[in-house]
Amino acid sequence: MKTIKSPANLYLYIISLLGIIAFFWNNTFQLDTSPEMVTLYAFIGAVLLLNHYTIPIPPKGNSTSMDSAIYMASVFLYGLNFTLDILIFVSIIYGLYERKVAIRKHFFNFSLYCLMMISSSQIFGLSGGVIGEIHIMNLAPYGLSLTTYFVVNMILIGVYFYLLGRENIRNVFTGMLRDKSFLVSYLTTLLLSIVFGILIYREALFGLFLFVGIAMLLSVAFNQHFKLYQETLDKANKDFLTGLNNHGYFKELLEKEVAMAKESDKPLMVVLLDLDDFKKYNDIYGHIAGDQLLQEFGLLLMAESEKQNYVVARYGGEEFSIMMPNTDRQIALSFMNELRKKANDTYFKGVESLPYGCLSFSAGIAECKKETYSISELLNQADQAMYAAKNQGKNLVQIFNEYSEYVIPHSLCLEKDLEEAEQQLKIFLSKDVYTYRHSKRVYQYAVDFSKMLNLSDHERKTLILGALIHDIGKIEIPRDILNKKGKLDPHEWEIMKKHVTWGKEIISTNKRLDDLIPLVELHHERFDGNGYPYGLKGKSIPKLARILCIIDSFDAMTTERPYQRTKSFKEAIEELRACSGKQFDPQFVEPFISMIKQQDENLLIEERLEVAAAK
Repeated sequence: MKTIKSPANLYLYIISLLGIIAFFWNNTFQLDTSPEMVTLYAFIGAVLLLNHYTIPIPPKGNSTSMDSAIYMASVFLYGLNFTLDILIFVSIIYGLYERKVAIRKHFFNFSLYCLMMISSSQIFGLSGGVIGEIHIMNLAPYGLSLTTYFVVNMILIGVYFYLLGRENIRNVFTGMLRDKSFLVSYLTTLLLSIVFGILIYREALFGLFLFVGIAMLLSVAFNQHFKLYQETLDKANKDFLTGLNNHGYFKELLEKEVAMAKESDKPLMVVLLDLDDFKKYNDIYGHIAGDQLLQEFGLLLMAESEKQNYVVARYGGEEFSIMMPNTDRQIALSFMNELRKKANDTYFKGVESLPYGCLSFSAGIAECKKETYSISELLNQADQAMYAAKNQGKNLVQIFNEYSEYVIPHSLCLEKDLEEAEQQLKIFLSKDVYTYRHSKRVYQYAVDFSKMLNLSDHERKTLILGALIHDIGKIEIPRDILNKKGKLDPHEWEIMKKHVTWGKEIISTNKRLDDLIPLVELHHERFDGNGYPYGLKGKSIPKLARILCIIDSFDAMTTERPYQRTKSFKEAIEELRACSGKQFDPQFVEPFISMIKQQDENLLIEERLEVAAAK
């Protein structure tokens, strides 16, 4: 019963049933003459022969063969009934020959072809196609029919691989459409059906002989090309020592998974793990033995991860990474602890010399959230949690907690970075003193507001430093636009909006400031999705950028500049409330207003008078 309950297997049964019903609905088994029987047998033999020369196509595990060209040519020349006769005989013979293949898969394959042939035949007839001689007047019906054959195959196969759990549904179809080898092999196969139709119509069985010979050679050539392509791809994406995915390919896959997880709201966990005391092992036994240990651990890691459809990679040195789609925190923690225990209990040569007397690792787990800015942020969080596990005595697994303090080698040093940022900011003193003073005020607001919020020390430092240099990109704005007294025209406004992108480029040159990129680049995103540069919405905007948006806007509204009307604090507060849930995250609007009121005694007095008057 477990097999039937599997979504992929249930899908097999449904398609198989539909295909069988469609077959009997559309086939009348009418073969009256000996020439028809001879042609039928010849076609059956040709299809069986070409079935031995399959061509691999994505997604992994799928393949096609040149038999599709024969089936489609048969539809064009002899009609659907004759083609279905070929299919039933081929399926019976192939099923008896390939007994090792599960019978449900034979039925699925048969039904797949049935549905593709019937669909393409119907489109051929509806588009005005005439069965018989291959003729240029039928060119449009041929194209529509072949396209239908292709689309039905792609949908039915794509859904199966999605239900099998190997790929995300989006990855399946985009992989098919973007992969040149897939499109070329399919296009070639389907166009060959027209070539085959011409050959068989002109030269009868000799044409069949010529086509099968050419098709076999093409199939072999495609296979060799695909193998060479796959080998080259593996060399580019795999780590030579362990055979696992390499660092670069892992990050490429992670980029796609993060985007899909944020879009679908499905959980995604990322793990970084580091073998404990590996340097000591190398010092005792040498690098060759160390490489052997990495290989053996890599095999263990791969075997355990593949059971859960997790993606694993060698991240560098003795560090490894795991990507866990559709996995929550507790499942990830449980899996990693079981893996850690298995590594402890598995004997590897020489590990008795290590402090724990066994192979151990420290691991950090980070969760992708809606506001996760980039994979660098996610990997940095996993890295912090991993170092926390190291600092607690090793052989531990730690989940990243934004409210915990992690002592890591590359932590943000506020004082030194503030000094560096201040030097950069002073450029504005000669170019635009208003931007300089605005940045200093926003910085002070951030210092005060961060004390009211439930932020970790790292978040507080990041917000404060980000507030100070959030407008650093305005250095690139021409002076006449930056200091224009009146309203900016559309062209000037487009240039002004680019300051967030230019600011990102400026601070990206300093790796220690990577955590500040979201604040510099995204502080003009709006909670309702109408901001810039990307139009991010809600919690897809990082939390600190949402906070900075409020602080920055409040100061901009209340800053005195010549020829521009300045809002009072009271008017600015009313504006914040009016735009709460639109421009600003309502979670932080009232706390910020509360802080402003506490800092301004006049506002508090006015508020008390209004309350008294209301009573």
